[in-house]
Amino acid sequence: MVKAIFFDIDGTLLSHQSGTVPLSARSAIFQLREKGIKLFTATGRHINEIERLPVGDLPFDGYITLNGQICLDSNRTVLYDAPISTEDTERMASIFEKKEIPVLMIEADRMYINFINSTVRATQKAISTPLPEIGTYTGNKVYQYIVYGDEKDVHALTEQLSWCKMSQWNPHAFDIIPLKGGKIAGIQHILKHFGLQSQEAMAFGDGDNDIEMLHHVGIGVAMGNANDAVKRHADYLTADIDQDGVKKALEFYGIL
Repeated sequence: MVKAIFFDIDGTLLSHQSGTVPLSARSAIFQLREKGIKLFTATGRHINEIERLPVGDLPFDGYITLNGQICLDSNRTVLYDAPISTEDTERMASIFEKKEIPVLMIEADRMYINFINSTVRATQKAISTPLPEIGTYTGNKVYQYIVYGDEKDVHALTEQLSWCKMSQWNPHAFDIIPLKGGKIAGIQHILKHFGLQSQEAMAFGDGDNDIEMLHHVGIGVAMGNANDAVKRHADYLTADIDQDGVKKALEFYGIL
């Protein structure tokens, strides 16, 4: 029996074709709540972004943000957090200051970038998100980096970090998080907090950073607009986000 569902946001709940949450998915969220099923985000987004997006008014029981690096309950109280190691933070701070490649630093309460170029502009536009502010690193804990550029260059950068890994969510944008991080780590902490088992959970996703998550839960659903790698790792392939994919999967499993 499904007691909890984890939703990626971009390309899963939030359509960047329409800039909205499809009405079928929005309706499904409220129906699931009425059934007593726990609902959570599992996203690379910061909570500040989530609140500004069209998903901000949806009734989630908790939030896995920054690819599992900060987990919050419905009141935005931190349940778990895992910052980047001090060693790798210092290395990234040096790269950030050189301004040879755009790097977005994400702290608990702040997001800022070292400089903006055409790649950053195009990437942010693709996810319906304003350009980040340009800022200076002041020594706070960092939970995630977003690096914009060619995959080869970002791989070379990541190789300089001892305790981090990267995942790609756009042809020119990459998340960097701790080696032991990821959405699966966030899900494990959320399930433990709510007294649930992984086999009682379902997850929806469309990107590379969703693959481990889809494996870890009882039912992993890939959206029709997911890339081929994600589709291969899912228990079920549903329709595209703009073709009522969320609703159709829930109906297929008899949850709605």
